[in-house]
Amino acid sequence: MRMGFVGLGRMGAHMARNLAGAGHELTLWNRSAHKAHALGVEIGCAVAATPRALSDSADVVVTMLADDPSSQAVHGGTDGLFAGAARLFVEMGTMSPGHIARLVADAPTGARVINAPVSGATQAAADAQLLIMAGCTPEEATPLAPLFDALGRKTLCLGSAGSGAVMKLAVNSLIHGLNQTLAEAMSLAQAAGIAPDAAFDVIEASAAAAPMLSYRRPLYLDEAAHEVTFTVALARKDMEVTAALAEALGTAMPQGRVTLDTLKQAEAQGYGARDMAAILTYMQKETP
Repeated sequence: MRMGFVGLGRMGAHMARNLAGAGHELTLWNRSAHKAHALGVEIGCAVAATPRALSDSADVVVTMLADDPSSQAVHGGTDGLFAGAARLFVEMGTMSPGHIARLVADAPTGARVINAPVSGATQAAADAQLLIMAGCTPEEATPLAPLFDALGRKTLCLGSAGSGAVMKLAVNSLIHGLNQTLAEAMSLAQAAGIAPDAAFDVIEASAAAAPMLSYRRPLYLDEAAHEVTFTVALARKDMEVTAALAEALGTAMPQGRVTLDTLKQAEAQGYGARDMAAILTYMQKETP
């Protein structure tokens, strides 16, 4: 299958490697062109000069972008993806449902936009073990099976356009809440003199254990010694979008708003570019 891939950040670069490794004819584009050229040389695939040129070269275009504005910028305009020849677009980044609705409305005649965000950290992306939440029916997902199978361990079809975006925000709100609660629990244990390793051993063996805690354990115990996988700034963005969605739908999200406030405070104190595990350090050092 001829595929175009846009957005070669921490997750996207691994996903592009897996698509090329599965034998798909791949073309890359990235806002920072040097990343696209370096990865193109590494995996032996083409690099487009513009999003439109990438769209002209592909049957399916995959975008893995950080937020609504970056996605809108890539899809729209005379050099955007929608100006090219592709007629199937798969947005896999964490977007608002409203943005997905706008993409669906703005898509060229005969084109289809499917939102299929993913759950899983950078290692899951590297290992093709992502969970894919597709905002479409199983029938609509069938032509995309070669793409999804190259990237993930499971694809769940949620029916309507935008439903994947809603579910991704719901999952991420739970993850960011767990991140905050873990920081508080670890701070409490350490303040009482319990060693961090021992405290984490207990948490991992308890009813509160979650897969995220295990694969992020090294970051929680020594954040500075490991590469950033997901920043505090991105977590704040997720929770802002989620809070806005909850308000629009009329649902209460008191814990989510507390998590958002803490993320905003940490970002204001210079934690924005650090891994979200740094909230543990923030809770220990930056608050009374």
